[in-house]
Amino acid sequence: MSAAQVWSVDPRTGKQRGQVAVEATAGEVDSAVRAAHAARAALADRTVRAAFLRTAADLLDEAKDGLVAEADAETALGQVRLTGELARTCYQLRAFAGIVDEGAFLDVIIDHPDAEATPPVPDLRRYKVPLGVVAVYSASNFPFAFSVPGGDTASALAAGCPVVVKAHPDHPGTSELVAAVLRRAAAGHGIPETVIGLVHGFEAGVELVGHPLITAAGFTGSVRGGRALFDAAAARPVPIPFHGELGSLNPVVISEAAAAERPEQIGTGLAGSMTLGVGQFCVKPGLVLAPRGEAGDRLITSLADAVGATAPGVLLDHRMRDNFVQGVAERAALPDVEAPVAPGAGAVPPHDGEAAEHTVRPGFLTVPAARLATAGAHDLLLEECFGPVTVVARYEDEEQVTAVLSRLPGNLTATVHLSSDETEGKGNGAAILAELTPLAGRVLVNGWPTGVAVAPAQHHGGPYPATTSTSTSVGGTAIERWLRPVSYQSTPDALLPPELREDNPLGLPRRVDGRLEH
Repeated sequence: MSAAQVWSVDPRTGKQRGQVAVEATAGEVDSAVRAAHAARAALADRTVRAAFLRTAADLLDEAKDGLVAEADAETALGQVRLTGELARTCYQLRAFAGIVDEGAFLDVIIDHPDAEATPPVPDLRRYKVPLGVVAVYSASNFPFAFSVPGGDTASALAAGCPVVVKAHPDHPGTSELVAAVLRRAAAGHGIPETVIGLVHGFEAGVELVGHPLITAAGFTGSVRGGRALFDAAAARPVPIPFHGELGSLNPVVISEAAAAERPEQIGTGLAGSMTLGVGQFCVKPGLVLAPRGEAGDRLITSLADAVGATAPGVLLDHRMRDNFVQGVAERAALPDVEAPVAPGAGAVPPHDGEAAEHTVRPGFLTVPAARLATAGAHDLLLEECFGPVTVVARYEDEEQVTAVLSRLPGNLTATVHLSSDETEGKGNGAAILAELTPLAGRVLVNGWPTGVAVAPAQHHGGPYPATTSTSTSVGGTAIERWLRPVSYQSTPDALLPPELREDNPLGLPRRVDGRLEH
C-alpha cells in the first residue's frame, strides 16, 4: 500500500494547495534516525558548530521572502507577524552560536586531590556531553520559532545533538523549505545534511519517540498529544527525557486598586493580548480575576469596546476552529456565565473568490469567581480554550482570589496588575506574587504575557501541564535539556578530553577547587 500523501492546505479557503511530501513509513523513520546518529561526530567541534548555526541564520535571512510567503499561505498568520517570527528565529540561532563559542554551558568543574578532606577527595573532573539524536515535534502556531528551525532544534544542535523533526501538518511546505536551508548550511561546513532529519505523519511521530537511538524529545502542542508521547517516552525499555510544552491558562489577577487607577488601560491591554495572533499563543491570558464594583465595570466596558472592535480572524485549521466554536459554546451555556462580547464563528471575508472556512470572532465570558472556588461543572472554565477568548471571573474579596488560584493547574505565566502604591510595597502586592509564584514559570507585574523574549534570563516552562519538566524551551539555558554530566576520576591528563585538561587548552570558563576561573 502506498504511503499517504501530505498536502499543503490554505486555511483561508480550506483548499489543498499541492502535495509536498508523503507520510514516513517506519522504515523511513528508522533511516532518518540512523543517518542523524551517524552524523554526531561532525558536530563535535564547537567552532564548526557555532559557524554552522550562524550560517543557518544567514541563509534563513536570505530566503525570508519565500519562506514567509509560504508560511503565510499555510497558516494565515500574516506576513508582518511571520517576518518578525523568522527574525526572532535567526536571532535565536545566532545567540546559541555565541553560547557555543563561550563554552560555559559545558559546566566544567575540577577538584584536585585532597587527602586531608573527610572523606579524601580524588582528582575529579566534570563536564557535560551531548545526549545524542533528539526528536523535535513542531508546533502548529509558530512555523519558524517552535518548528523545524526553532528553539528545540537550535538548542539541540548547539549542544552537539543531531535532530529529527516531526513536521506539523499545518505547515508541511514551510517545513520542507526550512529543512532544505538548514541542510545547505550544514553542508557548507562539512557537516552531513542528515544532521537535520524531517519526517511527516502521525504514525511517524509515534515511531520516532520509540526509536532506540532517540535520546530525548522536545514537544510543543496539546495536553492530549503531549501526554501520549510523554507516556510513550517513559514506557520505552530505556526511558528518555521528554521536554513537552502542553497547555496553559496563564491567569491574570487585577487588584482592586489597579482597576480603580487605570481601568481603561488594563481593559485595552487585555484585549490586545488575548486577541494577538487570533488568540493562538501558548501564553494567551485565558483566565482573568477582576474585582466587582464600579472600577471593575469600567474595566469590563473598556475590554468589551476593544474586543468588539477587533476583526474576525482565521485559525490555523478546521479542527482548531471546530474545537474553538464548540468550546466557547459549552462554556457560555454554564449557569451564571455571560458573554459581553460573544466569541464564536465569525463573519467570513472573501479570499480568492472563496469563503474562508476557519474564521472566528473574538470575545470574552464573565462569571462570578465564587463559581470557580469549588469543584463543579464550571471547572471547564479552568481549562485552556485555544483561540481568541478569555474568561473574566469577578471576585468579591481577596479570599475568593485565593480560593480560585488554589485550584489552578501549572502554567507558563501568571500576571498581576497592581496600583502605583502597591508596586512600592504598600498593600498586598507581595502576597499576590507569593500566591502566583508556585503556579508558573514566569511571573509578570503590570504587563501582558504574550511575547516571549529570547534572553539569557528567560524561562518558558512551568509546572505540569504547562510543561513536563522543569526546563525552559526559550533562552540560553534551553541547551541544558540535551546534555548530561560526566565525571572523570583519577584520569591521566593525556587521556582526558581537552575540555578537562589541566592547562585548559580551549580557554573555557571553569570552576577549580571551588573558585570560578574565566
